[in-house]
Amino acid sequence: MVFSSLFFIFVFLCLNLIIYFRVQDIQKKNIVLLVFSLIFYSWGGVRYVFLLLGMALASWYAAVRIDRAGEDGTEKKKWMIAGCVILLGLLAVFKYTGFFFRTFDAVTGLSDFVPDIALPIGISFYTFQLLSYVADVYRGEVKAQPKYWKILLYCSLFHQCIAGPIVRYQTVAEEIDSRRVTIGDLTVGIRRFSVGLAKKAILANACASVADKFLQDPASAPTAGLWLGMLFYMLQIYLDFSAYSDMAIGMGRMVGFHYLENFNYPYIATSVQEFWRRWHISLSTFFRDYVYIPLGGSRKGNAMTVRNLFIVWFLTGMWHGASWNYILWGLYFFVFLVLERFVLRKYLDRLPAAVGWIYAMFVVLIGWVLFRFESLPQLGQVLSGMFGAGGRSFTSMSVHYSFLNNLFLLIFCAIACTPLGSMLRRAAYVEADKRQTPAVVCYWADAVTPAVLTILSFIALVGNSYNPFLYFQF
Repeated sequence: MVFSSLFFIFVFLCLNLIIYFRVQDIQKKNIVLLVFSLIFYSWGGVRYVFLLLGMALASWYAAVRIDRAGEDGTEKKKWMIAGCVILLGLLAVFKYTGFFFRTFDAVTGLSDFVPDIALPIGISFYTFQLLSYVADVYRGEVKAQPKYWKILLYCSLFHQCIAGPIVRYQTVAEEIDSRRVTIGDLTVGIRRFSVGLAKKAILANACASVADKFLQDPASAPTAGLWLGMLFYMLQIYLDFSAYSDMAIGMGRMVGFHYLENFNYPYIATSVQEFWRRWHISLSTFFRDYVYIPLGGSRKGNAMTVRNLFIVWFLTGMWHGASWNYILWGLYFFVFLVLERFVLRKYLDRLPAAVGWIYAMFVVLIGWVLFRFESLPQLGQVLSGMFGAGGRSFTSMSVHYSFLNNLFLLIFCAIACTPLGSMLRRAAYVEADKRQTPAVVCYWADAVTPAVLTILSFIALVGNSYNPFLYFQF
C-alpha cells in the first residue's frame, strides 16, 4: 500500500481519520494510530511485522536499562552498544548479506552461493530512528520511554515508517502523550498532503515515463536521449521523494504531530555542500550528529576531517543500497565536498550565483547517473554515451518529439522544484495586509487548492499503473 494509491487515500486514510477523531482520550487515539500503522506495514508482508516488533523491543529494553544505570557510565555504555549492535546487525543481515556474498564470490571465485533474503520495506528508515532513540537516551538528551508500545508507535507510525523522514524521538516525545489538533493544523495538513499527492501522481510519474523511455535501454539511446532521460530522472527523484515527505508531514499534522522538514528546494543550490544541506535533511543531520561529530568532525585538523567525511559518505552510499554503484555515488560526493572545503570554496564565493548553480546541478546530475544504474557495465555505457563516446548518434526524431511533447511538463516540474509557489502565496497575503483588506481571495484559494489538486491527482491515478515511491527500495 502506497500513499498515492486510491485505496489508501479514499479508504485507509479516511477510515483512520474518522476513527481517530471519534475517539477522545489521547491514549486511545495512540492505539488507533498503532493499529492502523501495523496494518499498513503488514500490507507489504506480515512476517516482517515481527522484525519491526523485535527491533522496537530491543531498542526499548536497551534504553530502559541505560536509564536505570544512572551514573554508571560503564553500564550505560554496555547497553547502548548492545542496542546498536542488535539494530545494525539485523539491518546488515537483511540488507547486505547478499551483497557481501556476491562481492566475495566475484573477488575469490570460491563460492557461487548467494542467499536470497528479501529486504523488509522501510528497514533502513526505522532502524535509524531507533538508533537515534537509543543514542539520545545514552546522551541524556531524552528520557527513556517506560512503555514499550509507545516506542513501537514511534517507529511504526505509518506516516513516515516506510520512507521517512527519519523522525527523532525527541521531536515527537511530548506529542505522543499530549497533543491537540486545531482547525489550522488540519487545514495545513490537508494542503500539504494534497501538494505531495499532486507532485507524485501528476509530475513525478510523468517524469518517470519519459526517463524510462530513454534509460531502460541506454545502449541504443542517442546522446541527447540520455541527457534528456537523466534530466527527467533528476526531476523525478526529487518530486517523488519530496512528495512522500510532504504527504508524511501533512498526515502527521492532521493528527497533531509536527515532523521536521526533509527538503528545502535542493535544486536551487549553488554548491554541492548547499545541495546536501537542502536534500534529505533528516538523513544528513543523522550522519552529522551520530557519526561525523562523534568522530571529531572538523575539530582535529584537515587530515582527520577528510577521514571523517570519507567515513560518512561511504556509509551514506551503503545506507542507500547494497550495490557498488551506491558506494561510488557516496564517494563521488565525498570528493566534491572535500574539493569545495579545501579548494573550490574561495572561487565559488567570487563567481556569480548562476555559475555556481550550473556547476552544482551538473555535479548532481552526474551523481544521479551513478545512483540510478546498479549494473556497472550499464553505468559505464551511460556515462560514456552522455559524452559522445562509442560512435553513437547525437540525437534522433524520437528525442526531438519527446522533448517538444514534454516541454510544458519540464517547465512545470522545474517550477515545482523552486519556492516560487510559496513566495507568490506569501506575497498575496502581504499585499492584502498592506491594503488593509480581508484576504478573502487568499483564503478561498487556500481552501480550494487542495480539492483541485486531489481531483487532478485522482484523474491521473485512475487506470494508471503508477510507479511505487523510489525510496521504498531503501
